[in-house]
Amino acid sequence: MSEWLASIGPAVGDHLWQSTVFAVAAALLTVLLKKNQARARYWIWLAALMKFLVPFSLLIALGGLLPRPQSAPVATPTAYAAMSTMDTISEPFAAQASPVLPTHAAKNKYTLPETLASAWLCGLVVVVAIWCTRWRRVAAMVREATEPDAGRELEMLRRLERDADMRPVRLLLSQSSMEPGMFGVVRPVLLWPQGISARLSDAQMEAILAHELCHVRRRDNLFAVAQMVVETVLWFYPLVWWMGARMVEERERACDEEVLGQGRNAETYAESILKICEFCLESPLACVSGITGADLKHRIVQIMTQQAGRKLDLSRKLILCVVATIVVALPVTFGLVHAAQAHAQSATAAPVPASATQGIAGTWQGTLRHAGQDLRTVVKITEVGDGGYKASFHSIDQGGQPIPVEKVTLDGATVQMLIPANGSTFEGKLSADGMSIAGDWTQGPNPVPLTLTRVTPATEWTVPVAIPPMAANADPGFEVATIKPSSPDEPGKRFGWRGGHLITTMTNLNDLIAFAYGLHAKQIVDAPAWFGTDLYDIEGKPDTEGLPSMKQLGMMVQELLADRFKLTFHHDKRELSVYVISLASGGPKMTKSTASPDDDQGFTFKRLGNLTVSNMTIADFASWMQSGVMDRPVVDQTGLTDRYDFQLKWTPDESQFGQFRGSGTTVHPPNDNPDAPPSLYTALQEQLGLKMRPGKVPDDVIVIDHVERPSPN
Repeated sequence: MSEWLASIGPAVGDHLWQSTVFAVAAALLTVLLKKNQARARYWIWLAALMKFLVPFSLLIALGGLLPRPQSAPVATPTAYAAMSTMDTISEPFAAQASPVLPTHAAKNKYTLPETLASAWLCGLVVVVAIWCTRWRRVAAMVREATEPDAGRELEMLRRLERDADMRPVRLLLSQSSMEPGMFGVVRPVLLWPQGISARLSDAQMEAILAHELCHVRRRDNLFAVAQMVVETVLWFYPLVWWMGARMVEERERACDEEVLGQGRNAETYAESILKICEFCLESPLACVSGITGADLKHRIVQIMTQQAGRKLDLSRKLILCVVATIVVALPVTFGLVHAAQAHAQSATAAPVPASATQGIAGTWQGTLRHAGQDLRTVVKITEVGDGGYKASFHSIDQGGQPIPVEKVTLDGATVQMLIPANGSTFEGKLSADGMSIAGDWTQGPNPVPLTLTRVTPATEWTVPVAIPPMAANADPGFEVATIKPSSPDEPGKRFGWRGGHLITTMTNLNDLIAFAYGLHAKQIVDAPAWFGTDLYDIEGKPDTEGLPSMKQLGMMVQELLADRFKLTFHHDKRELSVYVISLASGGPKMTKSTASPDDDQGFTFKRLGNLTVSNMTIADFASWMQSGVMDRPVVDQTGLTDRYDFQLKWTPDESQFGQFRGSGTTVHPPNDNPDAPPSLYTALQEQLGLKMRPGKVPDDVIVIDHVERPSPN
């Protein structure tokens, strides 16, 4: 027995430090997701607690049971081989061999393990006794409670169950002062203090009952029992108690979010919780899901401010999937490889793939699924004299104009490309035969799969000839234009040029007028309500050859509004709340443009918050900012008349890009990343030498005299 206790001690130590590292990683994940829904953080804390019941050694042993490769395909030490020679690092509590000692020395040697085991067992008995005592207290309340045949509580509970399509929950009225709570795991019953009903209004009682039904749907009592098991077995380890408290906090917050998400009044809900606290005692058991758990003050603040967590976006789901995969796959893989090495009889050198010597010069093409569209992509790569590469990128379905690739590298079988013109990157693996590159295209936070295939002149797609600019003095209109209501499943709002046509999706009249006249929606007066709600997809072919400038595009949209929407208006002056752009101390930090006033202007986002401006005055810049970015008009008071080229990077806040929010386009909120760009106001001052502040000034408005919904195509 003593020998067994001495051998199990290091294993317990290994398990605790590994589980602690896992818990720290879980805590970091919850920080990353602190602005997301509470249920995501709840599941992370639950997984971290359950890790204390599952040692990694079990997963490593499972890997050792999997079928092993027939031969060891390594001639030199691999990363896994290095791990196997460093057992004392990966398992710092591993038992070490020791010389045989005399009998009396051995007796002293095992005194400490036996003492620790006895102390653990005593503590276990005490914790179990405490849990059992509290359980019997609640069980006694349940036995003494009565089941009502009717009443406000029962009628309201049954209605909520029907609305949620739930199996009926047994309701028991108790004479005790314990808070309302769900007791039991398999068939939970709702224990309701009878005296509390008279203190609650119907709306308050409904909110409390809805909260308790949330616990039932989420199986919170079952997971709370698992939490109690961990706390009982590891009663001596403060970390598990702290993690359990975090679980309870997120459990109650998740139910709060669900109750508020059902449309219930936040003030009424908060008042109901406070009344419960005044009248009742908190449940003595974690597995009796009540209403008053967690930091009450913090909960009330969150409820009253309705701080509903955001749903997990694709990037955070991907992070969680990667972490879960690593946690399971790494020990299993280590066990598999370790077992294979132990049984290997010989090693042979791994062959060098053909792709490592073939290179990547040539023409590659593939289809990229982006913003709901299949975009045909062509990349032309040539080899330069020093063994490097240069390339050009073409999006055929977006005009096909060549976009230079700044950097192309081939490292082993890994191919990387950097395209700063649109803020994108590509990284993939070259196949063994050198005929395909499977990887991810990244333009923003979410990578998109893209597989490029090497093609011959006979099989490559034809890249369209670049459209020359439209004559500067041209006054274009539309030769033909189609206008149709937007489909609800459109991927998002778009406004651009493709294949010689103007294309817009999910645009309303406010968007179109703002673009055509360089205005903000708040500068449009006496417009009907449907201006901001009716969404249209527009496709139009210009009646003049060439690629129009943004000014000419605006003229084309003006003609479309007058022709198809019968828009008439007159100008006026009104005092408006605006943003005023002025010079910061030190003057402007922008580069004067070398282009002529007749050359095209540029106002291009690589992604929202990463803006490139070319050949624009500050007045032009203010006009574009108000029509596409800000939540109110923007007025230029810098006095600058020169044209500038510059880049502006900032982290958007909730007041910006409002027309894109809710339209399917992702607008990423501010985060706690220390490397994130500053706010727009700081970025303007630091990067451009300009200031932006709110103010009230007389500004131009257009007053709508007449407008109609669009005429048929």
